[in-house]
Amino acid sequence: MIRIKLNGICVDDQAKALEFYTEKIGFAKKQDIPMGEFRWLTVGHLDDDLEFVLEPNALDSAKVFYADLYEKGIPATALAVDNMEETYKELTSKGVKFKSEPQDMGGVMVAAFDDTCGNWIQLYQA
Repeated sequence: MIRIKLNGICVDDQAKALEFYTEKIGFAKKQDIPMGEFRWLTVGHLDDDLEFVLEPNALDSAKVFYADLYEKGIPATALAVDNMEETYKELTSKGVKFKSEPQDMGGVMVAAFDDTCGNWIQLYQA
């Protein structure tokens, strides 16, 4: 069986990303292993074995790619929520900046937020 264990994005500052994803989004730090100049850094829910990797955006090609996605408003990844309205209200109360209020896209509610580390992250509720 093949399954997803790790999913990640490139971030422009790992320490800032860790703070954002733990304090604003509510994930817990799962792994934080020094690896020279950078860290193997993952966050997620403690009761779930899926880990979200906060990769350093250190390659020139990755910097161009992520900057282009961000400039065009394209989410780097998507995260599922159980209740979009509740999640949107909670995150905006914590200062998370969204591109717009949640939108109905044909039976799926979506809203994208700025993770302050160079990414738009899509939230969706099926």
